[in-house]
Amino acid sequence: MIAKSLSIVRKIHHFLMSFGVLSVHSTNPGLPLKGMAPARHTLMQRLRTAAAAGFALAAAGPAAAAPPRELDRADYTQRLRGMWLAESIANWTGLRTEGGWTAAPFLTDANWGMDTWQGPITWVYWDDPWRADDDTDVEYIYLHLHSSLAVNRLTPAQIATGWQNHINRFIWVSNASARGLIGRGVVPPATSFLGANPNALMIDAQLTTEIFGALCPGMPERALQMADLPIRTTAAGYAAHAAQFYVVLYSLATQVDRSLPPREQALWLVREARKWIPDSSKSADICDFVLADFLSNPDPSDWERTRDRVAVRYQSSAAANGFVYQAWYESSVNFATGLIALLYGQLDFKRTTQIGTLSGWDSDNGTATMGGLIGLIKGPGPIAADFPPWPPSDRFYIYRTRDNLPDYLPADPAAEDTFTMMAQRMLPIVEREITAGGGRVDAAAGRWLLPARPLGVGPPDLSPSRQAHQRSANLRIRDLGGTVTASSSVAANPWWGFGSGSVGQFLSDGVEFDDSGREMGNSWMTFYSTLGSGQQTGDPVTLTVTYDRPVTVHTIRFIEGEHYARSDVGLFGGYFTSAAVQARVGGVWVTPGATLGEPLDAARPFQILDWTLSAPVQADAVRITGAVGGSSAFVTALELDALAAPAPPAPRAFDVNGDGRADADDLYALEQAAPPGIDLDGDGSATFADRLYLLRFLRWGETADITTQR
Repeated sequence: MIAKSLSIVRKIHHFLMSFGVLSVHSTNPGLPLKGMAPARHTLMQRLRTAAAAGFALAAAGPAAAAPPRELDRADYTQRLRGMWLAESIANWTGLRTEGGWTAAPFLTDANWGMDTWQGPITWVYWDDPWRADDDTDVEYIYLHLHSSLAVNRLTPAQIATGWQNHINRFIWVSNASARGLIGRGVVPPATSFLGANPNALMIDAQLTTEIFGALCPGMPERALQMADLPIRTTAAGYAAHAAQFYVVLYSLATQVDRSLPPREQALWLVREARKWIPDSSKSADICDFVLADFLSNPDPSDWERTRDRVAVRYQSSAAANGFVYQAWYESSVNFATGLIALLYGQLDFKRTTQIGTLSGWDSDNGTATMGGLIGLIKGPGPIAADFPPWPPSDRFYIYRTRDNLPDYLPADPAAEDTFTMMAQRMLPIVEREITAGGGRVDAAAGRWLLPARPLGVGPPDLSPSRQAHQRSANLRIRDLGGTVTASSSVAANPWWGFGSGSVGQFLSDGVEFDDSGREMGNSWMTFYSTLGSGQQTGDPVTLTVTYDRPVTVHTIRFIEGEHYARSDVGLFGGYFTSAAVQARVGGVWVTPGATLGEPLDAARPFQILDWTLSAPVQADAVRITGAVGGSSAFVTALELDALAAPAPPAPRAFDVNGDGRADADDLYALEQAAPPGIDLDGDGSATFADRLYLLRFLRWGETADITTQR
């Protein structure tokens, strides 16, 4: 048995050599690999040990192409260029019908070529240069910030400063609301709180954040981390989920099995991205509804059937189905049309953009998103080939809509950048992300080995918005069927339109970080206010939240509401000038040691104030007591909450044995894993490919010169 196992090891060793994993310097399974420290057991010695113990590797199949977890830098550069080009073509094609058909009767395939006030409904592929629009220009700003600051996670202050410096024209709906709040000192994610931004359920984030998926190829969990604050600059609830879905789609563009029929590729993308959205979300309902109707449709070209059924379910009969139709530029119906274009278009660029353009509502946005996705999957060549003999322009006119940016083409009076240069500026960001995630970058050979998926946790629990939800006691206790109550030390009677006096309705509802994505109305989009309590400036107010069971308190969070300096109505205040927090432990109120993350600022409304405790406590209530400021002597509040500690980072999957490093011992641990084994590459099954993937990683990490060992 041992001899047979050793024979298998040798066969696999020669197979791995042919596959490019092992060096010609290691043809003897008993010799150390080149570059490996002499004091350590070599990888092949570990293989021999595993074989002697009876843990033989599965028989290897015939050599195949490089797995999708290994990417070619030059090829991905072209994909990124294809993304910008395809997104621009699709954007300006979709603009021919934007906002023109927002209720039945809608357009159909028969209307293609019809004249509109924007021109005939047809593909727009001749712009030179391509003009910036809101489907590309906000993402351009995020690229500029990541590139110029050389960071992969933007802070709230960096996003706010970037918006102030560059986003001052051509902004609408939630983007405009967020920009107005930023101008008053509010920073993300408070710019997306529904008490501050009444447009946070609109379409904005799902057309401005797909780029983060492209910056994290094959790493959806890292893409969502990078995109989290940009999404929550303008979106809440199910609108944030639609944006997350699109980010995941772009991240998965490199992972599509291109040998599958196009229909199956589109289905795989939708099903994989759906895993990241909680089942309770309205966006999940939309995805499931569109997907089910597509699969049950006997005519694979009849996209109009699904569009019309979407219009009934989420618009004309929305209330009967438990939904609220907000506006033609809302997240929901436009998320549905993007899915329809992707599924029925089956990754054919011209057909996908045609369907998206004809689908109705805010028709340029979903069209641009899906066009960009196809460009990221296929690269610019196939996109350009759709429009012979016209070679689409590579130039980009960002100054059309955005300000104070570098001019990369100073000699060109009509453009400031090119898609080629934009793609090149994305590469260092991508490589930082791969390295930070535990992957490998071979700069000399121009190739990347993407990091393995985290072990022990998957979607949607890896999503930052899900983790924020789970930290909140206000949300977590209710999820468990418990009760949360709120109270105030003063009775309030605010003026209509200046907050609510119902402390129980607003102070502990958890809505600011609620990741359920349930349907929301408009009546509760406000905050608690003690206006009308008859207090004097400097008087104390205590706000309390009580739980029906003890919770672990790591941080006490207080989120302010609006501040007022309204001389027209004689209203000044809405804030604490000083405040302290307490927790009730064993029935006794205690003042724990705590550090406030930032000082109270009377000039900045909707401030998120976090008191991080020096040591966690078990408490069944938390409270804040402060002196009310302003001549009108009142305070406003969106939320008071007890937060658990942040979730620890998920272990990297290459570290199979959990010892904090990835080495040959992990291959041995992989062999010992109980059936069905461990799926390292995220393909949904544990196979020999996972062993090969780990071996590739180890080989990259343990050779002195991998460029000559391929």
